[in-house]
Amino acid sequence: MKEKIEELWREVREVSLGSNGSIERLESPPTPLQFLKNFINPNKPCIISNSINHWPALSSWTNPSYLTQTLSSSTVSLHLTPTGAADSITSLPSSSSLCFASAHVERVPFPDALRLIKSSDPSKCVAYAQQQNDCFRSEYSSLAEDCDSHIGWATEAFGSEPEAVNLWIGNRYSTTSFHKDHYENLYAVVTGEKRFLLFPPTDVHRLYIRHYPAATYKHSMETGEFDLELDKPTRYVPWCSVDPFPSPENLEDEISKFPLYFNGPPPFECTVKAGEILYLPSMWFHHVRQSGDDGELTIAVNYWYDMQFDIKYAYFNFLQSIDYRSPTSPTMPEKLCEEIDSGLDGDDDTS
Repeated sequence: MKEKIEELWREVREVSLGSNGSIERLESPPTPLQFLKNFINPNKPCIISNSINHWPALSSWTNPSYLTQTLSSSTVSLHLTPTGAADSITSLPSSSSLCFASAHVERVPFPDALRLIKSSDPSKCVAYAQQQNDCFRSEYSSLAEDCDSHIGWATEAFGSEPEAVNLWIGNRYSTTSFHKDHYENLYAVVTGEKRFLLFPPTDVHRLYIRHYPAATYKHSMETGEFDLELDKPTRYVPWCSVDPFPSPENLEDEISKFPLYFNGPPPFECTVKAGEILYLPSMWFHHVRQSGDDGELTIAVNYWYDMQFDIKYAYFNFLQSIDYRSPTSPTMPEKLCEEIDSGLDGDDDTS
């Protein structure tokens, strides 16, 4: 079984994706038929240039004063964490036990939110506007004229309008841990850069998905202090265990815990720059970072289209159900589990 699954990882890359670890780039938008045939049906990511050059957002959103003025009367959901790692695995303060930690969400006027994002510091507090749940068409509707309401060639290829459109505003301290989404994702970067690590769905065993007890950060705006509290009643979230960027002192330990990740084929890596769109197919695992100097904003809009629950989804569920264990991980035995569609799979980033 071990040899067959590892052969699958290699064959998917060689036959469908290319073994050089690069994501195909298109210098102009595809036709709907080309997009359907070459990328949607084979579940293959790509980066598209020159598709959103007409957006006013590409110029106006580089000016924080424009955003503050346009959204001066808007209240938005701001996600706060002590380190910038929201929706990720972390240790509980009082023990070495791991949990799935969600951000503290504070409803604040947009000008205050932007100030907190720009002044984020991982030694104190990192703020990230990442509400999802169609936030662009609700909390940020004043910016609607600056972008297209959907990506035309993608909408025609998918045969439907986007299920949700989301806005993401952060800086270089915000990261999104490995996860996947049950959506077809068109991720358009407006300012700054997003850096993605990607794995196809066939690599599910390499991400060591396990059940973790859910917890939520609690933040005091007065003192600036964070607490991490387990959710009550207790619930468990299936989440990827791997940190792809461990500290040098923890690297050997991480390799011994997650050998399938660190010793297998490398992830697909790509940087999506302002004015580019990443097509991130449904069920692909992704880890997201942002680049920029202190105070510099990275802003993106993403369009979530419903995925088709077709034979691809059946294949993934079958593969995930195989209890493929790594014999070199005695301290953290793998527990493959059924996916819980709890809405916690966003980027996340989708990111």
